[in-house]
Amino acid sequence: MKTMKNWLFSGFMFLIAVSAFSQGKVTGTVTDGQGSLPGANVAMKGSKVGVSADFDGKFSINSTTGTGELVISFIGYENKIVKFSVADGGTVNLGFIVLKSNSNELSEIIVKSSVVDVAKDRKTPVAVSTIKASEIQEKLGSQEFPEILANTPSVYATKSGGGFGDSRINIRGFDQNNIAVMINGVPVNDMENNSVYWSNWAGLSDVTSAMQVQRGLGSSKLAISSVGGTINVITRTSDMKEGGSIGITSGNDAYLKVQGAYNTGVMANGLSASILLSSTTGDGYIDGTKFEGKNYFIAFGYKANEKHDFQFTFTGAPQWHNQRSSYLKISDYSKYSADGGLDTKYNSDWGYKGGKEYSYSRNFYSKPVASINWDYKINDITKLSTVLYGSWGRGGGTGALGKSPYSTTRTADGLLQFDELVKYNTGQVNTLGATSLTPTGGQYIANSKDGYVRRASINSHNWYGAVINLNNKLSETLTLDLGIDARTYTGFHFRNISDLLGADGYLDNSDINNPNRTLNKTYDSSASLNPFSNVKDQEKIVYNNNGKVTWLGVFTQLEYSKDNISAFLQGAVSQQGFKKEDPFTYLTTDPLYATDYKNIIGGNIKGGLNYNIDDKNNVFVNSGFYSKQPNFSSVYRNNKSIVADNLVNEKVVGLEAGYGFRTSKFNATLNVYYTSWKDRFQRLSDPDFTNNRYGYYEANGVNEVHTGVELEMTAKPLPKLSFTAMISVGNWKYNGNAKFDRFDSNNAKFESGELFLDDVKVGDAAQTTASLGAKYEIFEGFSIDANYRIANELFASIDPATYLTADNQGTLELPSYGLMDAGLSYKLPLGSKNKNSINFRFNMNNVLNETYIAESKTNIFVTDATTPTYDGIATDNKVWFGFGRTWNFSVRYNF
Repeated sequence: MKTMKNWLFSGFMFLIAVSAFSQGKVTGTVTDGQGSLPGANVAMKGSKVGVSADFDGKFSINSTTGTGELVISFIGYENKIVKFSVADGGTVNLGFIVLKSNSNELSEIIVKSSVVDVAKDRKTPVAVSTIKASEIQEKLGSQEFPEILANTPSVYATKSGGGFGDSRINIRGFDQNNIAVMINGVPVNDMENNSVYWSNWAGLSDVTSAMQVQRGLGSSKLAISSVGGTINVITRTSDMKEGGSIGITSGNDAYLKVQGAYNTGVMANGLSASILLSSTTGDGYIDGTKFEGKNYFIAFGYKANEKHDFQFTFTGAPQWHNQRSSYLKISDYSKYSADGGLDTKYNSDWGYKGGKEYSYSRNFYSKPVASINWDYKINDITKLSTVLYGSWGRGGGTGALGKSPYSTTRTADGLLQFDELVKYNTGQVNTLGATSLTPTGGQYIANSKDGYVRRASINSHNWYGAVINLNNKLSETLTLDLGIDARTYTGFHFRNISDLLGADGYLDNSDINNPNRTLNKTYDSSASLNPFSNVKDQEKIVYNNNGKVTWLGVFTQLEYSKDNISAFLQGAVSQQGFKKEDPFTYLTTDPLYATDYKNIIGGNIKGGLNYNIDDKNNVFVNSGFYSKQPNFSSVYRNNKSIVADNLVNEKVVGLEAGYGFRTSKFNATLNVYYTSWKDRFQRLSDPDFTNNRYGYYEANGVNEVHTGVELEMTAKPLPKLSFTAMISVGNWKYNGNAKFDRFDSNNAKFESGELFLDDVKVGDAAQTTASLGAKYEIFEGFSIDANYRIANELFASIDPATYLTADNQGTLELPSYGLMDAGLSYKLPLGSKNKNSINFRFNMNNVLNETYIAESKTNIFVTDATTPTYDGIATDNKVWFGFGRTWNFSVRYNF
């Protein structure tokens, strides 16, 4: 009996030992769908056993059980649970395990066209930050599209005057006229002045799949104006998976946005379609800035076979919004405050007419863009990508014409009295003065010196272009791109009458070919839904000219990639032609009535190299040179049809180096940069109000040097807790002095001289910024997040009158400030397998209700002022305050 017990006990212990020491091996490769994820964390669920993926994303982990689950994680990606079954002593290969991005990568965005230049992590040697659609939808709320970048290194975004879509952005100290904005590889900066008006793209956030900011010269193959950086926007496509969404967002000041979208997915016949419609209205945070915006996006796709893929998109965002376009003295914000404090919402450009909000300053515009993309896979190594596009801009902005209403008596609230202006224009007794408009022949006719009307300055255009790129894989390591970038643009610039304010007509003597015309036709200052509306036959006043611009560029890029080294060398040459037609200033017999084209050659060359030291560390370096053509106003200065005699290309040299560190729980990138910008031309408004209100300076030969360092970090120490942080320190200065010419509002030059700018700080943006954010998932689907950002070394914009002597005090430094934003998110899964969901989101911006100056137009120092100060700043300075506390709440149903 004892022997039997010994045998049973020995057998039992043997089984335990076999179970304990028998093992299987589980292997696989972790990727993001485009490349491997070195360092990805692979853990056995329910145990402490874990390994990290190697340089190629491969892993091998031992299992003491025949079945189980692996938890695969990597910062910036959603955790993935993979089941396995392995025989005793055997090995099972799970193949490629693809992680889904949750924030900062482009793994879900499949870019088919080689026209679109997307930087790849640990491969493309540029400083880059990427924001996905999920983050834009969650955190943007009722903010402006550029504000989603506020926590990106070296980016400064403000709301400017505060009207709908009036925000602006600076990158590394360069304004958005020198930042290239690309939508699906198509440049959208205005071809005359490189400007970008975000109100024209108010609906872009609705249709964005991902936005990537490449700081510095970037990796774009085109010869574009990316002095400060490139913003690449990739929109949704027709072949998204089947489904849709319905959403509504409400917020402070009657903000209301309603949106709906649906995608068919790719059907059996190869066709696909996607549509999105939205409407946004509100009163505006700033007084007198009511607005209304629409947005539509239509996409059709056809995949004929494995070689041919076609995509057609048509999107637009017609809108109108009342603006605050006049900078105000700090003292004015107190002058009209009800409690004697600061009324930072005060707007001097509006009032009431007939009991309804009415503004002299109103923007209205519609700029739809249509494109046809054809991707042709010629063979396994050669691909041809073509995009044909067109854009039709219609609209402009309104303002006062005739007598200046800004010097008339205002209400006790500081509002313009439009009902009194109507009385003046119709000969009635009014509060504006002892006299009224005198009738002529029984009619009340306003003119440039008497009477009040609202005019519209029209800036419409027709724009057509094509980008063609041939991509060829020369070998396993080398890829060559060759392409053509062709564009043609016609801009229509004139003024018409928006509102006669009771007058019977307006006497205009600006057309030399048709003098002394009395006009009485008015035009609606709302965006037309018809993108092809006629602008040529409208009655025009004050000025009327057309700008024509042509562009023909060729580009090439050679890429090398092998093992842990990747590099690129890119070059482009372009010819830009400028022509002006001016039927108001010149007789039809004058050769200057329509000029010949002035053609100017420009181009760039740049290159970079990235070296992955190991699976955690990488370094990169890039450099480049741009010869950038001057813009239209530089070629035809002073609004005349005479080509400037001292035209020179602007010259930009950029150098950049970076280091990256990446693990499954912590990522960091460190960049240093140097940018030299020489022979810059600038047109600057004259801060002297006595110079007919619209006088200006023209400065040429301006040189700038921008240097800085940027650090960006993300961490996920716990599965439900993550952090983001960044700090950027810049040193942006003028290098040497410059020349200037000064003009009145009639474009007559009356002064020339020197601007003493050497070693002066470049203004209009914060040179030091930092932010810290955190997100915590309280329970599944419910999370809370908060972010605090700081703007320091914030300088006023350049005010030419400040730099007329060598002993000037430089650029005015504004008070630094910090802002906290916070939000709550909840996702409620619905339907079978939780395919549907209802998403709730609450945002609060500037939680602490900080009062701060976002930008200043003037540089009046306390030592030069006779007025009191505010936060150490002379109250004579003309500034815009940022927004106080705002909020928005959204509900979206995804199906």
